[in-house]
Amino acid sequence: MTHPLSLPAMEALIEEYGMIPPGGTVLCAVSGGADSVCLLHALGALRSRIPFTLRAAHYNHRLRGAESDRDEAFVRAFVSRLGGEGLPPVEVTVGSGDVAGEARRRGRGIEETARAMRYAFLRRAAEEAGAAVIATAHTADDNAETLLLHLIRGSGLQGLTGIAPRRGDLVRPLLTTTRREVEKYLAAWELHHVEDSSNADDAYARNQVRHHIIPALTALNPRFLEGVTDTIRYLRQDNDYLNAQAAQVCRHARWAEDDLVIEARYIAEAPAAIAPRAARRLLEMLGDGDSDCSAAHLNAIVALCRGEDPSAVAFLPGGKLAQRVYRELLLTTRRDPLPPLEPLVPEQGVTPIPGTGWALRLSRPPWPGLVVRARQTGDEITLPGRPGKTVKKLFIDQKVPRRVRERIPLAADGGGVLALAGFGPNTAHPRYPDTGIAFIQTESTAAGDAGGPEEEG
Repeated sequence: MTHPLSLPAMEALIEEYGMIPPGGTVLCAVSGGADSVCLLHALGALRSRIPFTLRAAHYNHRLRGAESDRDEAFVRAFVSRLGGEGLPPVEVTVGSGDVAGEARRRGRGIEETARAMRYAFLRRAAEEAGAAVIATAHTADDNAETLLLHLIRGSGLQGLTGIAPRRGDLVRPLLTTTRREVEKYLAAWELHHVEDSSNADDAYARNQVRHHIIPALTALNPRFLEGVTDTIRYLRQDNDYLNAQAAQVCRHARWAEDDLVIEARYIAEAPAAIAPRAARRLLEMLGDGDSDCSAAHLNAIVALCRGEDPSAVAFLPGGKLAQRVYRELLLTTRRDPLPPLEPLVPEQGVTPIPGTGWALRLSRPPWPGLVVRARQTGDEITLPGRPGKTVKKLFIDQKVPRRVRERIPLAADGGGVLALAGFGPNTAHPRYPDTGIAFIQTESTAAGDAGGPEEEG
């Protein structure tokens, strides 16, 4: 039997997932509710056995008027009392935002906007505090509610794994601790908390699940929460294995400039349990870990790979595009190209080229037909010591991003290209080597601005 003064399930989960970096800093998100008060207090006590620095953070959503301000004042007072008995005090960072106004501006729901603003604040606070992880107070009850909501709405295995114990810099130490255990802990330590009045509003689907569905299921099986927690663990293990198999499929993908390319057959021939996961993994690779796609989008990508149309297209969230190009699947982020350069006639001396970070140095008076412009179809260049090729082929070979190619200046006249910024002179031009032309970089250009080849790595 567990002692109410401790939370063994929390400590076991912390150890299993390495949630606390020894000697590091943990930022604990505190709303003032029972779960977050319990988490912050338990983490504070844990410092007597694990050396780490604890920080707290509270976000005032300004959605409930005086009640929101009450919560903020409570958190400030509660945190100020932590520490003692050889333990250092805990510092708190407080932020706020006009969630309702931002939701109107974004055209999104209140809950979605509140979550986005809260996590953006938490990550800023973690960065300022030097915290490696952000701890949130999701419990086993929250996990069961999430599973049931996904089941009600329709979900694959991924959704039925509930909330991840650890995802990147987010950790959930209470995820296997029930709300009943939290209440016992608070009572044993005589800890107070505040109640969010919106938690009683059954207009929210989660509250309906919390107030009606889970009590009914618990009446059928008093150990319902423990059983769901175990089930989620088993499902997560299966899901992790399938995702690992999908990652093996994605090893066949390659980068082509800014696009991700894979032979369609690798997706088409994958089992039904693997193919959509491989599609999701590819989108995560394209979007630095974020896919933001539904099952319908993933199935559309799989259908592209298994279909007969050699040029079919699927439009995806976040400006992404999946396209079948004969035997290959191409995934790209649709970004509008930068506007091309306006042609200009350089002067003797140094002529800045607006919007590029480049200037042209001309050591003699300009001659008729001399112009600085963007590349044109058919432009060719022979760089020193290299074979001649079109400027287009040079950009492709050097992995210059497609969207910036029209912003890289070149000098030309009736005899063709004289020099290309970031690459050098054209040794095949009749005036070479006495053109008196050189491009000079006037400011550092980041990837995505006009400049030479994009750095690889």
